[in-house]
Amino acid sequence: MPSRRAIVWLTLLFSPLVAVAAEPDRSPVDLVLGPDESWLVTINQTSDTASLVRTSDGQVLHELAIGDHPTGICLLPSGHEVLIACHHSGELQRLQIVGDKLNLVSQLAVGYLPHSVVTTKDGKTAYVSLLASAEVAIVDLAKNEVTEKITVGRWPRNLALSADGNTLAVAASGDRGISVVDLPTRKQKFHETFMGLNIGQLQIGKDQQHVYTTWMTYRGFPLNISNIRQGWVLASRVGRVRLDGPARREAMALDPRGRAIADPYGFALTSDEQRMIVAAGGTHELLVYRAHDLPLKAIGSDDHVPDDVLRDRDRFDRIELGGRPQGLKIAKDDKSVYVANYFSNSVQVVDIVGKTVTKTFALGGPDKPSLARQGETIFHDARRSLDQWYSCATCHVDGGTNSIPMDTLNDNTNFTSKTVLPLYHLADTAPWTWHGWQKDLSAAMRKSLIDTMHGPVPNDDDVAAVLAYLRELKPAPNPFVAKDGQLTAAQQRGQQLFTGKVGNCIQCHTGPHFTDGQVHEVGLESSKDYYRGYNTPTLRNVYLKTTLLHDGRSATLADVLREPHSPDKVAGERALTEEEIRDLVEYLKTL
Repeated sequence: MPSRRAIVWLTLLFSPLVAVAAEPDRSPVDLVLGPDESWLVTINQTSDTASLVRTSDGQVLHELAIGDHPTGICLLPSGHEVLIACHHSGELQRLQIVGDKLNLVSQLAVGYLPHSVVTTKDGKTAYVSLLASAEVAIVDLAKNEVTEKITVGRWPRNLALSADGNTLAVAASGDRGISVVDLPTRKQKFHETFMGLNIGQLQIGKDQQHVYTTWMTYRGFPLNISNIRQGWVLASRVGRVRLDGPARREAMALDPRGRAIADPYGFALTSDEQRMIVAAGGTHELLVYRAHDLPLKAIGSDDHVPDDVLRDRDRFDRIELGGRPQGLKIAKDDKSVYVANYFSNSVQVVDIVGKTVTKTFALGGPDKPSLARQGETIFHDARRSLDQWYSCATCHVDGGTNSIPMDTLNDNTNFTSKTVLPLYHLADTAPWTWHGWQKDLSAAMRKSLIDTMHGPVPNDDDVAAVLAYLRELKPAPNPFVAKDGQLTAAQQRGQQLFTGKVGNCIQCHTGPHFTDGQVHEVGLESSKDYYRGYNTPTLRNVYLKTTLLHDGRSATLADVLREPHSPDKVAGERALTEEEIRDLVEYLKTL
């Protein structure tokens, strides 16, 4: 059966009468510039395509269907080939630019949700982050095969490779920091944790001793108006981490009072390192900083951008872009920045000296956004929050979860933080919230937009749009499930434990989404909670969670099964042996 993407493209090719209606959003998330800057290539996440664009006039010369949900791209040293990480299809694809065309040269199944890719200077080796398995794959590009994998922090996304090819920096937001890998030994040297949520693109400085990036941070205070405005809930940071050994990160707050900055992602330094460029997707802007004298501090960083930086427009300025700017590349002149803009379906060329958008290259898209697309825009819009400190996507990354419990006051109590529940299959997993008190999904969405975001009051159309987006939201295919659906021997043993009397997990985790939709008291209750008992969470995609149970007390599935939620304390016959725990975890990862 053809995929949805195949149906869309067949419609575009062979049904001109309906082509306009079926024209997909492109949603570019990153790009590379050719060596002479006469062309660029974007990866487009909604349409699952790559676009070759001529930079002199913005014409799309060729658009090629690629793997599902591309997330990362890099230019090979040859200057006429690119590597693309296709997240959902689990592939690394190699494309060649020949004249005005993109040609597929090779594809390699790397599995486990590849996110980013970098390559060595000789073009012989690529490193690919594998989000689902907390690894970096080493790829021999001549043989087109994975030769080895290196264990790193969880949720590895963006990568940066040192000039000598010996050190790899890995943004591992699941463990809230950066893993530093020694490539000659193929080992992680250390992991620097600094409450780094949603860590953006990385760049290693010319001194080769620091890696620079941006992130969101969670300060742990209850989500009320005073705490939000103080920068004590969610906030943005820019900073650097040493590569030669463990040391506290040095950082600076990005947020001005009254008009914060949200969801920074795209990042680059000019070649002379005089300017630092940041794309803030949540607040729809490009940020330009004078880099060499930014007050990056290891201890005692401010809650807001320092006043002396804020007052000097040469040290800090904001350029409105609209849409959702994501990945970016700086031209050789250190003045022009090319920005992939997700919601505007375009690449914008920004003059960071004149502080204006000089060109916009349209990649294609519908004349009018669908209701779901409107909802996706609201979901990623930090201007829907008080003073634009955060968006829905800040906590629900890609519609899923995050790596730390948060105190949203959704349970009517302060300082009773709860893990962030994923939003996949939302309409099919009633009731909602950890305590299951919310029975009306429209009312739940309205409450979130008002009480969690503390922003403008949504109208009925806003609520309907966000719910339409969430209905279309699909998680990545589970990489722990074989293509033929067959379970391994360990997974089968785990399934027997799950469904049998020993484990009896199925008593509550039942049905297509592994939840009975009921509230149960399971011995984990807190006297601070307003409500008693907990709503059975779905186990779909539980393999991705780095904080488990309602309060995040467990960091792994094995931890859950050993102590706080051991079967003998819930519905099973007895505690599990270590071998049984391993088998049950293997099965749970397939759900």
